[in-house]
Amino acid sequence: MFDVFKVDREKQEIIIDEKLEDISIDQLQDILPSHQPRYVVLSYRQEHRDGRISYPLCFIFFTPRDSHAELQMMYAGSKIALQKEAELTRSFEIRELEDLTEEWLLEKLGN
Repeated sequence: MFDVFKVDREKQEIIIDEKLEDISIDQLQDILPSHQPRYVVLSYRQEHRDGRISYPLCFIFFTPRDSHAELQMMYAGSKIALQKEAELTRSFEIRELEDLTEEWLLEKLGN
């Protein structure tokens, strides 16, 4: 499950952009806009070395380097409020879409 959020510039509020199911992290690269920031909340199936399976709720803040400075500031300012409201503790930031891979997420989760 992936929920993609964006900031509505006119209303100055965070809204759901897309709800996605049955896609991989790598497929998410093709869905996210390459020049606009987004927040992604996902429940990720993580298989541990000892065989346990967990589903950590992860928050990814994607902010492309070449997006407008105004957008970057707006998203950065709203990020903490969204994290607190949704009680998201596993928080990661990424600047380049091509870095958003399963390997990257597993490394961040410490697997």
